[in-house]
Amino acid sequence: MENTPDTLVILSPGFPANEADTTCMPPMQLFVKALKEICPGLNIVVLSFQYPFIAGSYDWHGVKVISIGGRSKSKALRLRTWVKAWLHLRKLKSEYQLMGLLSFWFGECAFVGSRFAKTNQLPHFSWILGQDAKKGNKYFNWIKPNSDSLIALSDFIAKEFKRNYKITPAQVIPVGIDTALFGEAPAKRDIDILGAGSLIPLKQYELFVETIGILKEFFPAIKAVICGKGPEWDSLHTLTQKLNLQNNISFAGELPHAEVLALMQRSKVFLHTSEYEGFGAVLAEALYAGAHVVSFCKPMDKEYRHHHVVKNLPEMSRELVKILNDPRRGHDPVLMCRTQQIAKNVISLFA
Repeated sequence: MENTPDTLVILSPGFPANEADTTCMPPMQLFVKALKEICPGLNIVVLSFQYPFIAGSYDWHGVKVISIGGRSKSKALRLRTWVKAWLHLRKLKSEYQLMGLLSFWFGECAFVGSRFAKTNQLPHFSWILGQDAKKGNKYFNWIKPNSDSLIALSDFIAKEFKRNYKITPAQVIPVGIDTALFGEAPAKRDIDILGAGSLIPLKQYELFVETIGILKEFFPAIKAVICGKGPEWDSLHTLTQKLNLQNNISFAGELPHAEVLALMQRSKVFLHTSEYEGFGAVLAEALYAGAHVVSFCKPMDKEYRHHHVVKNLPEMSRELVKILNDPRRGHDPVLMCRTQQIAKNVISLFA
């Protein structure tokens, strides 16, 4: 064990199946790559519970990934996934000098990770990343965490978790962006409004479509693009046709991460209609891409230029009209946080 490198084990519900898979959890991908970049001597092992769907191990940018291939939400099979995760952790402990465990989301990964860490007297941190801060998370009573073991993705998440569970996470660490992924901005921004994310009810993309319908009265040739896929795809297309917006809204589907960033750099405004958002890496990416951001959510207490927070649909529409009509709105990049600094903040917890 003396000659084995220090090893950090990251437990996650899913992870990219290969290096070309840029659509799976882009913020967490960037975090792991940044961690490897700033700590080249650190051995990082990712233990992925549910995705990829096939069990096995592989190399991902110099990081070892162990896929359990759980792929099922049934209780019996999920328990089997947890047992397999425990056995993998036990094997890793016998092979390496474990410095600690980091779990993405306060869910099943945090449950298994916290139990294993406690049994083996290892540091363990749970990164609360979104809806896991909401009321009704069964894992809270199973884990019984203390404040020091919790990382909140944002100021909003820290407050939400405290409101629901009476515990304030000791650390607030958002996800960051990799500025090297952004190319040179085009001379002209030819997309008026851009949206990007999973097409699920939580994201409220029907409000995006309805907003474009309102804006069309002021800007008849308005051009909007929605990137993403999900169960709301058909209903959003139907609504677009119903409001006669076929010539105004384009559905790009799910695109590689780099292509989404390029679209952000072509956009005047990034519209985020989600009713709940832990942080929203797309907000940080859009701001750095030079787009103005309009959203219902305000993840951090700090104010950021070009981020316009609104309360309802009428206010959202008014703000968008104001931005699009402003000839001096500016599209200079606004940097919220670099992923390399985020990686440093997280790894410092294990020192």
